[in-house]
Amino acid sequence: MRYGIFSDVHSNLEALSAVLRAYEKEQIDGLMCVGDIVGYAADPAECIRRVRGLADQVVAGNHDWAVAGRYPIDRFNFYAAQAVQWTNLALKEGDLEYLSSLQLVYRQEGIILVHGTLSAPESFDYLSEPAEAEATFEGCAAGEVCFVGHTHVAQIIIQGEDGRIGYAPATTVTVSGKSKYIVNVGSVGQPRDRNPEAAYCIYDTQTSQITVKRVPYDIQAARQKIVDAGLPSFLGQRLRSGV
Repeated sequence: MRYGIFSDVHSNLEALSAVLRAYEKEQIDGLMCVGDIVGYAADPAECIRRVRGLADQVVAGNHDWAVAGRYPIDRFNFYAAQAVQWTNLALKEGDLEYLSSLQLVYRQEGIILVHGTLSAPESFDYLSEPAEAEATFEGCAAGEVCFVGHTHVAQIIIQGEDGRIGYAPATTVTVSGKSKYIVNVGSVGQPRDRNPEAAYCIYDTQTSQITVKRVPYDIQAARQKIVDAGLPSFLGQRLRSGV
């Protein structure tokens, strides 16, 4: 199976469209979303429609739950909170119910999806350092891959058979049955690794290879929609620099 696994769309329809076109060329067997369909940008309803219609599995992100009233808005910074409030008013009841229905964790053979950490998924904590990964690895078996998002920075953390934890040297890795893996698939709609291109991941279970890729999209169009919607202009400006 070839899985397309992506996260943090954040209502950026231009970025999502580019990623979906890229997946069409990759002969993907199934799509999975690791949360935060909404927040920040100006196309929440259409992004929900596309993800809901195309992804086989979707887990909740903190923005998804906050927009649906299931996560406290006071845990967001000013810009994020403004976007949460705007998005809540922009969506119809059916979309809000869908976001509220999303679960925190999904598991199938060899694959785990969770937006933040497996050890405390409801807290939506950040996971970016090897020391922060230990508790999540405790919930994984050898050969399992835990796909996460939330930080908007693509990276791969590995726990070897000896228990040592470290980064993979690149955003491509071949899965071994003796190790455990945490793969941050990056962000479709608001990357923060100084690369403004949309990030997306492919996991080929036949070759055991995981790759995080990038694709350009129409940033100016997404930015202008944010401005026209009356959302904070900073949310559009940051798309250009990828921070």
